[in-house]
Amino acid sequence: MQKRMGEAVARVARKVNDTVENKKDSLDLANCKLMTFPVGIYKAMRSVTEGIHRISLANNELKSITSRFVTTFSQLTELNLAGNYLHRLPEEITSLLHLRAIDLSRNRFRRFPEPLATVPALETIDLEENEIAEVPTDKLASMALLRSLNLRANPVGPEVRLLVRPLVPFELLLSPEEPIPKA
Repeated sequence: MQKRMGEAVARVARKVNDTVENKKDSLDLANCKLMTFPVGIYKAMRSVTEGIHRISLANNELKSITSRFVTTFSQLTELNLAGNYLHRLPEEITSLLHLRAIDLSRNRFRRFPEPLATVPALETIDLEENEIAEVPTDKLASMALLRSLNLRANPVGPEVRLLVRPLVPFELLLSPEEPIPKA
């Protein structure tokens, strides 16, 4: 058990060091079994955080993302948080002025994360395979740059299915409706 944990820590450290040393614009910490974003990474990356535009934390065990994470990586254009245990986002997500794409698929959202509706540059939101039943359609319709919203495999209500072009200027992806079983 300790050996596996040590290997996981070493893998994260290698990925962070590679990003810092090579001045990469992305940090890939997918599949690292992270339960939280390691605090030590903030220190290790302080010299390059402004240059980080893409982060993947997919397929970990994250239950939350902190406001510190969002404010530290303020220049993000893409954020992949798919395959975690997230059920909400911090309000500070609205400060990500350059964020164009966010992947929150395969998480535990029961409600549409409303702070996303005020992220100004957001073009793509992936919420496939969550538990979302209600969507703030009025707020979504006012998102000027939104191009695609994926709500497949969510128990969305019938009012969301009525959101068709030209009412909303973005592509709305939904699972096909289940036929009503005959008695």
